[in-house]
Formats: sequence, structure tokens, C-alpha cells
Amino acid sequence: MIGPFTTDMYLPAFSAIAEGLDTLVPEVGYSLSSYFAGICIGQLIHGPLIDRFGRRNPLLIFLSLYIIMSLACSWTNSIEGLIIFRFFQAFAGSCGMVVNRAVVRDLFPPGETAKVFSKLILVMGVAPIIAPTVGGFVVEDWGWRAVFWVLASIGAVVLAAVIWSLPESKAPDKSVSLRLPAVMRNYGKTLANPLFIPFVIAGAMNTGGLFAYISGSSYVYIDLYGLDVKTFGWIFGGNAACFILGSQINRIFLKYSQSHKVVIPMVAFQLLNGIILAFMVYQGTITLPIMIVLIGFYTLCLGMVGPNALALALSPFTENVGVASAALGSVQMGMGALASALVSLFAGGSALSMAAVMAGATAIGLIGLIFGVRMIRRTEWMVAGT
Repeated sequence: MIGPFTTDMYLPAFSAIAEGLDTLVPEVGYSLSSYFAGICIGQLIHGPLIDRFGRRNPLLIFLSLYIIMSLACSWTNSIEGLIIFRFFQAFAGSCGMVVNRAVVRDLFPPGETAKVFSKLILVMGVAPIIAPTVGGFVVEDWGWRAVFWVLASIGAVVLAAVIWSLPESKAPDKSVSLRLPAVMRNYGKTLANPLFIPFVIAGAMNTGGLFAYISGSSYVYIDLYGLDVKTFGWIFGGNAACFILGSQINRIFLKYSQSHKVVIPMVAFQLLNGIILAFMVYQGTITLPIMIVLIGFYTLCLGMVGPNALALALSPFTENVGVASAALGSVQMGMGALASALVSLFAGGSALSMAAVMAGATAIGLIGLIFGVRMIRRTEWMVAGT
């Protein structure tokens, strides 16, 4: 949860940071850009490291660095310092994002991973949804620097939990080379797997839809509909509850079926909600209650689709799991950043950019799923035929 929580918790503090560091809000925005750069680059580097040195020791090192960088963000007196420290904060924090997926794949067979990811949604999936609300309360009561104190405290708690409670799930492997040509070959082999790319696209687009909602919701609900911050927080919390509920409904479905058999109807229903939302916003017929209901169903589906896309993308791998997890996470966060940018760029005084990006991302994700599931079924037919 550290990566997405650190991304979003300081968003309500932009104005306060600009005032405190004697700069402009757009300049503060560069610290978000540097964070996304750090989280994408970091995951790509952490993947080979955790395949070479195991999962636990790299996680301990980079959690410690995350705490230091969080404190550095709180101590800085310049926007340039904040931009630099945010990059390294993201670089360090992204290790946990890679490790959690790799550990699940280490410990559970492919048929069980989607259920485990659904359980993990209770923590890591809700983080980007509740983080802005938590950040708003922290900034209002204690100031913007306190956001980074809270993040450092979270990092310390997680570090302690890893030290005391997380055993190693994969022994160090000296056969894994960290030389650049070998690393590039491993990434190339991962990307060449025919089952990987379709489900990576599906997972990335699911993340894109989530970030489109996160980046546009405060503007839509507060600026366009005139809701106060507390009411917005309740709506945001309701969507978090829908997200969690979806992940737990997915666990029930997986007791009776497999990920690739249930995920397409899920994402099709998600797309339907996105299309209706975008169409009604475009026509100007949307009302606040209808918007809340449609987005609630959309976030419900986000919680159902995400664990299955993750599990299906990692299912072909027993080696280079860290590399596969890193590639998956980097593409997901990159798509999240792109979706956020598109929503902000085309806001234009309405909710259309948010709704359109949500629907468009889901449509592309559905195409990726269809191709991936067809490949799985073709493989099943070939096996049955032999």
C-alpha cells in the first residue's frame, strides 16, 4: 500500500506546500511527476534485485531508505529539494509493490493467486482511494509537513512488521545476473510471453480507470457539484467500500470458477457503467445521485477485475517472477499517471474527461482480456487434443 498511499496522500497539500515553499502550485506538481518517474523506474530495478538476492533483504533496505526520504521531504525548504526527495521516496517505496506480488506467486499456485490478491485488496487496493481523504485531514490539522511524518511512520510500522513477521519466500539465486544485457534479456523474455502482455494491458487499464476517478473526483464533486470536503470524504469512502466489496465478491466467484472464466463478464459490466456515465455526462442529463451510483458500480468492478488480471499476468512464471512483477507494476503505474494527466488536461469545466477516460481505459482492458483468454482456451484445447 505504500506506493499508492504516498502518491495520493499529499495531493490535498499542494496549495499549502506552494505557500510554505514560496512557489506556485504547478511547480509543486513537478514533485508528483518525479514521484511517478521514481515509482516506474524503481520497480524495473527492484525486479532483478529481488530475483537475485531474495525478497526480504532488499525490502528491508529500501523500506529504511523510504523512511529517510519521507523525513527528508518534511525537512526540505525548497521545491527543488522536494522534487528530488520525492523521486527517491518513490524509488524506495516501489520495492514493496514488486515484492508483494512476487511473494504471492512464490507461495501459491496459479489457481490460488487471484484469491490471495483479492484478500490483499483489503489493504493495498483501498490505499489510493482513501489516501487523499486522510491527507486532507492531516493537512488541515497539522500542516503539509505532517503528511510526510505520517508516511515515515507508516514505513516504520511496515519495516517492523517485515523484520518480525515476514519470512523469506525465495532464497537468493546467484545464477540471476544483474549485468545490463542479462537484465534486458530477462525483461525481453518476460514481455515475449504470449499470456503476459494481454493481461498486463488489462491490469494497467484497470489501474488507469482507478486513477482517472481519483484525479477527477475532487474537482467534479467539490468544484462542479459544490459539495463540502466532509461530504466528498463520505462519498470517497463509499467508493472505497465498493472497491473492497468487489474484491471479496471475486473471492466467492473463484470458489466455483477460474479467473479467466469470470473476468470478462466483470469487465464488461464495468465498461457498461463507464459508457453510461460518459454518455449521460456528455448529454448533460447526469444527476449527482446517478453519478454516485454509476461510479459505485464501476469501483465495485475495479475490485473484482484487478486481482484476476494480476494473477493471470503472473501465472506463466515460475522463474524471473520479480522481473515479471516489476514489469507489470511499472506499466500499471505509468498508465495511472497517464490517465491522471489526461483527466487534468481535458477537464474543460465538466466531468466528461474523467468519465471518458474511465470508459476508454476499460474498453482497452476488455480487448486485452479477450485476447488473453482466447490464448488460454486455445492452450486448453491443444492439451485436451493431445
